[in-house]
Amino acid sequence: MEIACLDLEGVLVPEIWIAFAEKTGIAELRATTRDIPDYDVLMKQRLRILDEHGLKLGDIQEVIGTLKPLEGAPEFVDWLRERFQVVILSDTFYEFSQPLMRQLGFPTLLCHRLITDENDRVVDYQLRQKDPKRQSVLAFKSLYYRVVAAGDSYNDTTMLSEAHAGILFHAPDNVIAEFPQFPAVHTFEELKKEFIKASNRPLAL
Repeated sequence: MEIACLDLEGVLVPEIWIAFAEKTGIAELRATTRDIPDYDVLMKQRLRILDEHGLKLGDIQEVIGTLKPLEGAPEFVDWLRERFQVVILSDTFYEFSQPLMRQLGFPTLLCHRLITDENDRVVDYQLRQKDPKRQSVLAFKSLYYRVVAAGDSYNDTTMLSEAHAGILFHAPDNVIAEFPQFPAVHTFEELKKEFIKASNRPLAL
């Protein structure tokens, strides 16, 4: 049996922090794992900015409630589910994910948690585990699943490397240039073809 492991933001849904940056006008919040490979450095920067501007979890959730999946993403997830077991491996947070996952039909999501205080201020975050995407792929392999993975950022590359087959999707030029070993595609139709090529079973579009 084969499992498809997908990143969430930038692959199936918009980048939440970029959308929040556009709403608040705070340019620093546009930084993502496409720009800063070290996730802890990135999150500490985000928490500092939220604190400096007095922004709370509810402010972010309000923006998330206005977002929709990328065009074609729900149909792609449906297509993939007919051919693979599907798991979303993301560095987002459960406190962010509900509205977007509902629009994707609630595929399985493994991600992190935010820690808030009594005033709804985001004071910290809790990783599910270190290098969680790669560790999840290792766990699936230990269950004798064959894993095909797709992602767009630096924090996806260990997952892609650990999988039996890795695919870059919607990745920026700097990530594509640094990881030429992975095929890079930019449309869901192209991504379907890469999953078909990576599968060890005969699949059809």
